[in-house]
Amino acid sequence: MKTRSDPVLTVRPARRARIAAHHIGDLREKARRRLPKLVFDYVEGGSFDEVTMRANESDLAAVRLRQRGMVDISTRSMRTTIAGLPAAMPVALAPLGLAGIVAAHGEIHAARAAEAFGVPYCLSTLSACSIADVAAAVTTPFMFQLYIFKDRGVNEALVARAREAGCGALIVTMDAHVRGRRHRETKSGMQMPMRLSPRVAFDCARHPAWLWRWFTSRRKSLGNIAAFVGGAADMEACAAWVEANYRGTYDQREFEWLRGHWPGKLIVKGLLDEEEAELAVELGADAIVVSNHGGRQLDSAQSSARAMPAIRDRVGGRVELIFDGGIRSGVDILKALGLGATSCFIGRSYIYGLAAGGEAGVRTALGLLAEELDTAMALTGVNDVTRLPPRLVVEGGGRPA
Repeated sequence: MKTRSDPVLTVRPARRARIAAHHIGDLREKARRRLPKLVFDYVEGGSFDEVTMRANESDLAAVRLRQRGMVDISTRSMRTTIAGLPAAMPVALAPLGLAGIVAAHGEIHAARAAEAFGVPYCLSTLSACSIADVAAAVTTPFMFQLYIFKDRGVNEALVARAREAGCGALIVTMDAHVRGRRHRETKSGMQMPMRLSPRVAFDCARHPAWLWRWFTSRRKSLGNIAAFVGGAADMEACAAWVEANYRGTYDQREFEWLRGHWPGKLIVKGLLDEEEAELAVELGADAIVVSNHGGRQLDSAQSSARAMPAIRDRVGGRVELIFDGGIRSGVDILKALGLGATSCFIGRSYIYGLAAGGEAGVRTALGLLAEELDTAMALTGVNDVTRLPPRLVVEGGGRPA
């Protein structure tokens, strides 16, 4: 497929290492103040009545850990690997579409923060910065998340770009073949094509720092999609192209095709059902992301905390299990591991940091989570996140672990 390409984007590294915050909630509040309402609602909101989005946090909060004091915890290690990529703690930055509207060149800032901290980063198909942009900004491999389009040539081109960039893993998202109805976004005006009503324009004008960075950004479209659009590939044109070319249905044939075209680590994201997890393993998945898309797709679907035990019992030990949904603290990370995960994806937790302070904000979010995880490990007698003690989780998560 013939495509056009833009010059690779270069962005200066952040000067500050961290910003002031005591926990992820502080970063969330900074993000709320700095972003226009429609952008914050895009980050914060879920689908329909947001039942599943709230359950992701509440069900994880209901999990209880086994406190242990008579254990030598003088040495503790959070190091592990995620789909073959080294990780300073069992966390990777999840793919987020349109991160560039949260912070100018947001994907580059997030990838750099992840690299500096030593955890994997995953770039979304629907990112503002392209695969080439991010590859030029970091020296370590990152993951790429693929949405499936009707034109097989488009899918082949995106996979080829990921291979050329040396991406360490490919993630195929299986729970977004249709877009969940997000009432909060529609009400606030965050929709494509964007309708700049007087209310939206006034709200954006009340956030001049964000507005200035957006207008001076060199990436105001979808960097991985613009090459297929041609002409004036602005955000509206790219969004219209995505809407017209989205496949709208997935089945195992899509995964089988990808397995045949991608020789590296292949991860399936968006499974909550143990039978589908079994099928993914049989088809050659290297890892499964237990996820409901942050509560942004099917409302009243199971929370990740409730879905994890059954999937763990079915395929645990045969494939990596990555927990995604509701992680807001280092204690949450340890709970997810106790439920059967080998690692976690974080989304909103790092996006709050990105909105609050760009690369420095993401580094701050990662630092807070690591400090909290270390404390939780010490208080539960955990020396190594790859070798957990028995009965770490004593209550919650759908059934005893």
